[in-house]
Amino acid sequence: MRFQEFAQAHGVIINRLDMNRWVSAPTTDHPHSNNGRYKFLGNIGWVQNWATMDKPATWFEDGINKAQEIIKAINHSKEDKIERAVQASKRAGWILNQCKQETHPYLASKGFPDLKADVWTSGKDKLLVIPMRHFKTLVGVQLINDKGDKNFLKGQSSKGAIFTMNAKGFPIFCEGFATGLSVREVLKTSNIKYSIYVCFSASNMKFIASTFRKGLIIADNDPNGVGEKTAIETDKPYWLSSTIGNDFNDDHKELGSFKLGMQLKKLLMQC
Repeated sequence: MRFQEFAQAHGVIINRLDMNRWVSAPTTDHPHSNNGRYKFLGNIGWVQNWATMDKPATWFEDGINKAQEIIKAINHSKEDKIERAVQASKRAGWILNQCKQETHPYLASKGFPDLKADVWTSGKDKLLVIPMRHFKTLVGVQLINDKGDKNFLKGQSSKGAIFTMNAKGFPIFCEGFATGLSVREVLKTSNIKYSIYVCFSASNMKFIASTFRKGLIIADNDPNGVGEKTAIETDKPYWLSSTIGNDFNDDHKELGSFKLGMQLKKLLMQC
């Protein structure tokens, strides 16, 4: 099996094959976002779909000495990963220092036209910047453009990274920033103390939720079923839209805060 075919089998789309570095790539479930990545060294390579995989899958060229290549690749990958993570953390800090509090077209499209957040002007683009932290340590950022395309910094260590809202009570886990904003909005008038953890992918949400004894999962109703499958695997109560393709933000825009607020309160009372 060719490397590109191996990547496709894991849901990662390689439009142009680059070598010797981690490259962000679209996925079959998120074709308009760089929700995957790959690294190709010629006779060995790795692919990862952030939505479905906790760690990269390894591809080998037919006929190579796999044992020797594995040892060499692991050593190379560890050194490379640490250095790239350090550089990504530094760049994330630099980007945040350049940000201004502004409105953004992406937030407007999600139902928050007046909300101000960190916006970074990069050339002609104005990018919404979501800090990603592991505990209190900044490890990277998510960058969102006007069209809603999402990217991470190359090399950043995203596993275990979160963006937290409120942090005052019962843990609520979700994938996306807009979903977190909608959850916060519908719970504004409640007397429930909550903490919202934006996890950026289904696999990372599963990982984060596993570190908490209790919690509520806000799952995306993905057409491929990944969101609900992940929610079930956390062994925690979960909310799921009745509409295939919808996430909590979509339902918030369609149904309003009151109806969704009642749904969430009912679930939280059961937790």
